[in-house]
Amino acid sequence: MKNLFEYFYKCSGVFTDTRNILKNGLFIALKGDNFNGNKYAEAAIENGALYAIVDEAKYANNTNTFLVKDSLLFLQSLANNHRKKLNIPIIGITGTNGKTTSKELINAVLETQLNVLATTGNLNNHIGVPLTLLDINKSHDIAIIEMGASKPGDIKELCEIAEPTHGTITNIGSAHMEGFKTFEGVYKTKMELFDFINKTNGIFTFNENDSVFDKLESTKDKAILMPFGKNNQPIGTITKCNPLLEFKWKENTVKSQLVGEYNLYNFLTAISLGELFEIKESNIIKSLKSYTPSNNRSQFSETKHNKLIIDCYNANPSSVSAAIQNISASEEENKVLILGDMLELGDQEKSEHEKVIRIAKEAKIKTYTVGQAFKSTPSDFVIQNFNTVEDSIAYFDEKPLRNSLILLKGSRGIALEKLIDKL
Repeated sequence: MKNLFEYFYKCSGVFTDTRNILKNGLFIALKGDNFNGNKYAEAAIENGALYAIVDEAKYANNTNTFLVKDSLLFLQSLANNHRKKLNIPIIGITGTNGKTTSKELINAVLETQLNVLATTGNLNNHIGVPLTLLDINKSHDIAIIEMGASKPGDIKELCEIAEPTHGTITNIGSAHMEGFKTFEGVYKTKMELFDFINKTNGIFTFNENDSVFDKLESTKDKAILMPFGKNNQPIGTITKCNPLLEFKWKENTVKSQLVGEYNLYNFLTAISLGELFEIKESNIIKSLKSYTPSNNRSQFSETKHNKLIIDCYNANPSSVSAAIQNISASEEENKVLILGDMLELGDQEKSEHEKVIRIAKEAKIKTYTVGQAFKSTPSDFVIQNFNTVEDSIAYFDEKPLRNSLILLKGSRGIALEKLIDKL
C-alpha cells in the first residue's frame, strides 16, 4: 500500500465523487450503505483522473486502477503519511457547540499573516479530515482541522490521522446521544483530543471559565496548557449584545457580526491562538470585527418585516438553551421562537424537548415548534406545533409574523432556513 502512496504526488489532488471530477486527480472509490464507488472508477479515469484506487478486484487493472484491501483505510493511511511529511503546526478543534465558528474565527485571525488551510464545509469526519489533510501543500504555514464525533472513539481516530500539534475544545455538552448514550460518553470522546495532545507534547487551549476543564491541571502529562478567559489573557468583557455581540479585550472594543453572548469564548479562542502565533493585535481586532458568519450560524438579518436570528445549522440541548437565553435578554419587545427538533438524541429525545419547552415558557417568549419530537411534546404554552417546515410556511402565509425579533433554531435536518424568505 505504501508504494501506492507515491501516485498521490503525481496527481493534482484526491477526490471521491465522480460528480466532481478533479482533472489529473487520484480517485479513491469509497463504499457506503447506498453507493459503491468502485463502479465509477473507470468513468473517473475516462473523464480525467490519472489514477484510481479500488477495493474490489474486478475493477482493478494494475495500470491506472489499483487494488487495495480497503479504500477508506487507504485514504486515511495516505492522509497520515502525507501529514508526517509536513513540518507545520496543525490545530485540532472539536466541541459540542461552536467548533465551526471558532475554526472560522481562528482562520480569519491567522490568515492575516499566514497561509492557512482550514476545514471547509462539514468535512470534519473520518472521510473529511483525510481529504482536508491531503489538500495541505508546501505553501501552507499552518492548518486548522475541525473534528466532529458521533460515537465513542471518533476523535481518537481523527487525531491518529491528523496528529495535531495544538488542540482546543470549545465546550462539552449533550449531543449525538444516539451514538454516545450518556454525557460521560460525550465527555470521554471530546477529551480524546486533549489525551492526544497530552501524550505528544502539544499545546492545549481552553476556556478556564468552563468547569468541565477543571481537572486538566491534575491530569496533565506532556501537554502545555494555555488557559484563557478568567485569570489568563485573553479576558473579554461583554459590553453589549442586542442582538449582535460587542465585547472589550484589553483596550479594544470589538463590535462583532455574530449573535449571542455564548460566542464570546469562540472569539477569545481565536485571540488566544492569534497571540500564540504572533499575529499583530491590530490584525486580530480587524479580522474579528470584519468576520461575517455564514451557513445559518449565529447570523443576524433584518428583513422588511422582522429581525431574524438565524441559527439553524445545528441544534442540541445546550445550544438551544443558550440561544433562548440570549434572545430573552434582548431589549426588543416582540420576541418569537421558532424551534425545530433536536435530532440524534436517542432515548433522551422526549425529556430534552420537554426541557426546552420549559425554558421557553420560563422566558415567556411566543413559541412555535417544527418536527415530530416537539409534536410529541404537547404544551399549552406552544402556539402551534408543525409537523414539517412546509406546514409552518403555509401557516405563516395565513398568519404572518410582523415587527418581531425571531429566533430560528433547530437541527439541520428540519431545514428551518426555508422560513427565512417568509419572515
